[in-house]
Amino acid sequence: MSHHPAAPQAHGAAARQREGTSVKGALHLIPVGLGDAPPERWLPAEVRALAGRLDTYIAENAKTARAFLKLIGTTRPLQEITIHTLSDKVDAAQIKAWLDPIQSGAEIGLVSEAGCPAVADPGAKVVDAAHRLGMTVKPWVGPSSILLALMASGLDGQRFAFHGYAPVDPAERARQLRAWEQHSAKHNQTQLLIETPYRNAAMFATLLASLKGDTKLCVARSVTTADEWIATRSVADWKRQPAPQLDKLPTLFLYLAR
Repeated sequence: MSHHPAAPQAHGAAARQREGTSVKGALHLIPVGLGDAPPERWLPAEVRALAGRLDTYIAENAKTARAFLKLIGTTRPLQEITIHTLSDKVDAAQIKAWLDPIQSGAEIGLVSEAGCPAVADPGAKVVDAAHRLGMTVKPWVGPSSILLALMASGLDGQRFAFHGYAPVDPAERARQLRAWEQHSAKHNQTQLLIETPYRNAAMFATLLASLKGDTKLCVARSVTTADEWIATRSVADWKRQPAPQLDKLPTLFLYLAR
């Protein structure tokens, strides 16, 4: 009996090995919650099952990672799960050492402090290292505050830029917000930024004071949680009503100028 039908499969595995990719191992990019909400609301069952069976993680914050794993449930005791902390002091050699077991078929999870790993997140350097080492990188579906806020804003979703944090100095912050506004008007590009939660009120006030009246401004608070609140209005309209309650609540600010 001929065994030729199996040859293409074997050839495929050999080809993947020659190309430097792992046949079985992988780096799994697993989103975590954006706030206090049941995991079945924001993470598919298949991803919860995968995350619960992994025995090794790379995390921006080990405490947050343990809280996530406790929430979704794990197949082994938490104390038996290895969590490598991705601090600023971790160098490329250390990341490589963490990832090396993937070459032998291991599966490792990467999680962020909140939301999607490697998006506006230091986990990107782990993903970059995995690609340079020829490893399989598997992104999984879960909450991204950036995309969820953009979806709900009604602003331009074709052209947008996420800036992270604006400058802390008030005068410099106002100048930067206006510069982004000018770029928005010229390129019809939605601008997205975040702020440390206890400074949200100050950021909102600076946005109203710095931007033009007809610029559309969206405030997206506590996305996916019970405190979720998202509204888009012109800056002029925002000025006519009381400021929203944003203190100590994770918030994204989005705006689009004409």
